[in-house]
Amino acid sequence: MLPDGQVWNGLRGLRKDNAGYDLKQLFIGAEGTLGIITAATLKLLPLPTASATTFLATPSPAQAVAWLRRAKSLLGENITTMELMERRCVDIAMRHNSVIRDPLEARHDWYLIVEIADQGAQAALEARLLAAVEAGLENGELLDGTIAASAEQAAGIRRIREGAPEGQRLEGASYKHDVSVPVSQVPRFIAEADTALAARFPGIRSFAFGHLGDGNIHYNPIQAEGGDRALWQSYLPEVNLIVHDIVARLGGSITAKHGIGRLRINEVPRYKSAVEMEMMRRLKQCFDPQNLMNAGKLLTDRGTREE
Repeated sequence: MLPDGQVWNGLRGLRKDNAGYDLKQLFIGAEGTLGIITAATLKLLPLPTASATTFLATPSPAQAVAWLRRAKSLLGENITTMELMERRCVDIAMRHNSVIRDPLEARHDWYLIVEIADQGAQAALEARLLAAVEAGLENGELLDGTIAASAEQAAGIRRIREGAPEGQRLEGASYKHDVSVPVSQVPRFIAEADTALAARFPGIRSFAFGHLGDGNIHYNPIQAEGGDRALWQSYLPEVNLIVHDIVARLGGSITAKHGIGRLRINEVPRYKSAVEMEMMRRLKQCFDPQNLMNAGKLLTDRGTREE
């Protein structure tokens, strides 16, 4: 539904269509500022008949990326989840949820939660996963791991990931960043952000987890343990600036999924070129000259009729 009341039907389920502009892309990331999406065409896949979940220890994000490349070559599109998580995330998840247990006996600095799914026999899928894990162990990309032997064990592994952000909220002031960088730059981003923040805010606790497969990292450092929450919360603008500047320098985005909204609207011009900002404003002016749609989100009102 466009701002002037017209309805555009773009529900064509085509994989290839080069007959002009791909107009649907204009509404992806527009946050309702160009129109209201009322329907979508979905690609449906057969329900998997087999799935497997594993919890793996890895020496570092760099080695995790190396094993990700190997896993993709051995498992391909069967990978449905590839979550990177540092040790502090596991500790805090267990601290605030007595149900959560560490799947491995020894402590390690970094972990991967991996899920795969496919058609066919369960044993065959697990054998493929085991082969990928063994190859990672042989090449030093992995240190240890366990494959869930039941649905209950798989749920227990997933509970660690779910418990990390829940526990984080109880640790005091935290600084949430849903950012993305090229997968190859994930290790560098985490290392540089950790170093820069530790130098500026002694005692700050690193807290990184996220979707390694597409470079989407939840980089959510937490205040120093026992520090004054209000004081640490006041550091938010400077923490954001440090983190987002590193993201931009590495060719990433300051918001992977959550969008700009009002929260980051004043940050956008710092990380987009003048040309890109002008293109976005022209699109807004073309589709919605009266600034009716979700005013005050994504873009400031500069250049609208209201101003």
